[in-house]
Amino acid sequence: MKKLIMIISMAICLTLLNAVFPDGNELLKKIDDNMLSKTMKATYTMTVQTKRATRTMVSVNWSQGTEKGFSEYTAPAREKGTKMLKDGDNLWIYDPNTDRIIQISGNMLKQSVMGSDLSYEDFMEETTMQESYSALVTGEEIYQERDCWVLMLAAKKPDISYQTIKVFVDKERFLPLYEERYAKSGKLLKTTQVQEVMQVKDRWYPKQMLYKDALKEGKGTLFTIDKIEFDVKIPAYIFTKASLKK
Repeated sequence: MKKLIMIISMAICLTLLNAVFPDGNELLKKIDDNMLSKTMKATYTMTVQTKRATRTMVSVNWSQGTEKGFSEYTAPAREKGTKMLKDGDNLWIYDPNTDRIIQISGNMLKQSVMGSDLSYEDFMEETTMQESYSALVTGEEIYQERDCWVLMLAAKKPDISYQTIKVFVDKERFLPLYEERYAKSGKLLKTTQVQEVMQVKDRWYPKQMLYKDALKEGKGTLFTIDKIEFDVKIPAYIFTKASLKK
């Protein structure tokens, strides 16, 4: 009898949770719809805050969906002309100091990008959140004075860099405001905090984000979006290797 009562109680609890919380995978779709676009052009300022020093770099970036991306650093003078091209599973870097194009692959993908808290693997994410993860809403939190759903994401494939992600998602704007990214072992690898948001037409987007590699010292890497345009026309040559030396 006690066992039956326990089963009934658990069923009631699950029913209540399902009634209160939205479907996690539907939330992922809304997040993807808000964050992604057919094309995008943006200017970023990246401030790398290590234990010993702070470095600031500026880059112009183009993207086409999740498959193609191109970045060109414009400042400081030391980094000016450095370019990065992503095309599907391929990633190349052009170094103007040596006039060489280097393909980044294998273990090199785990290396830091320009000394920041992001790795080349982070730039190589090629699928939408829906394609990479299944999601479960586990609760609610107030984050930066915004009502958020708490999502736990589980990777659908074993080769995904982060096997579990905890996300605080703005209930109204469908914008992830805070993330904790974990390895398969359960070890915390990275955190992302959105510190400022902006509205671009009918979507909300991060204006300033702090990325922190949990395995590194320092205050993290601050990304500020100075300018951004969605669904812009991008010349086809941008996403070619020839553009790296132009």
